[in-house]
Amino acid sequence: MINKQHLIDRFVSYITVDTESDPESNATPSTEKQWDLANALAEELKTIGLEDVSIDENAYIMATLPSNVDHDVPTIGFISHFDTSPDFSGANVKPQFVENYDGKDIILNKELDIILSPDYFEDLLLYKGQTLITTDGTTLLGADDKAGITEIVTAMEYLVQHPEIKHGKIRVGFTPDEEIGRGAHKFDVDKFGAAWAYTMDGSEIGELEYENFNAAGAVVTVEGKIVHPGYAKGKMVNSMYIATEFINSLPRLETPEHTEGYQGFFHLTDINGEVDSTVLKYIIRDHDKEHFEARKDMMQKLTDELNTQYGRKVVSVEIKDQYFNMKEKVEPVMHIVDLAEEAMKQVGITPNIKAIRGGTDGSQLSYMGLPCPNIFAGGHNFHGRYEYVPVESMIKATEVICKIAELTAKQ
Repeated sequence: MINKQHLIDRFVSYITVDTESDPESNATPSTEKQWDLANALAEELKTIGLEDVSIDENAYIMATLPSNVDHDVPTIGFISHFDTSPDFSGANVKPQFVENYDGKDIILNKELDIILSPDYFEDLLLYKGQTLITTDGTTLLGADDKAGITEIVTAMEYLVQHPEIKHGKIRVGFTPDEEIGRGAHKFDVDKFGAAWAYTMDGSEIGELEYENFNAAGAVVTVEGKIVHPGYAKGKMVNSMYIATEFINSLPRLETPEHTEGYQGFFHLTDINGEVDSTVLKYIIRDHDKEHFEARKDMMQKLTDELNTQYGRKVVSVEIKDQYFNMKEKVEPVMHIVDLAEEAMKQVGITPNIKAIRGGTDGSQLSYMGLPCPNIFAGGHNFHGRYEYVPVESMIKATEVICKIAELTAKQ
């Protein structure tokens, strides 16, 4: 039986360390403060009894729980990231605890009138009677993905303390900078040495995912011409107006707020404009590879059309692929998904197999030779002030890890 308070204390010790990553930095990790938790985690893994604990020059952490059986068992792994999103502050996190949640509004911050309400966040009603950990409304919580780390460390500690649970060799990996798309960039798959792994980085209890978006980033640069507005006729070219044409020429309903399931989108994430120059930043997402390529082509064709319309090069676009749908790499080894599904069933969870509307370290790792489906970590409303996690979901995720280890040794 997983000790509830011990798990809570461990989670709180992680989320109260600021590990926000920085997309503008070229260093790994992208922020020095990520080292604070990374070094502490490496020491904790040694303390709970893991072997071969290492932390490299880029803060990637690996450790081993040795096999306790005398027959051959595939080496498996569990992976999570310790950075938090730069979308919202991760500094000075002050967790709040809601015992025996009654299904009503939760006041996160009375002074600022910030309320977590099931009227807006209906998923809250799934957790009536449970213990919720929330923010105080001024920061994110950090359950993405410190809940995953908590579950992995707690599971490994439990397996060390309960040798009657038979398992093969298990590898643990913790990464920096996942939230800025670089969590797997310097992950040494050969050193990790697992046949397959699971990222503990999903949301709602029961989630099991082996499909994700194909992803690209696009930077659109619009060049204008600035002259004195009093003498501008026939001379001034306002780049912001051309940028608006570009924005409005893309499908208006193919944006995140209008799409769901397997539907892809264009997402304008940033505008920086003046008369003589405007820069638009987009992310492009689609589960279907052909549709993904068509979206990239659409942006290039729109650029060409605007240049033709204005009779000169006024728009340029730079598109870079970021990651791809892991489905292509996981389907040939579907037994690893089946194994996780069976583990969930055996600990009393109804599996919810779905596609990720995003990406994880696992999507990149799968293309690096480490098939890596994603399992729920329990949190909701990531990257913002309304983030919360039910403690019972974290306990169940910990049980799933232990059960996967046990089932792998039996097969």
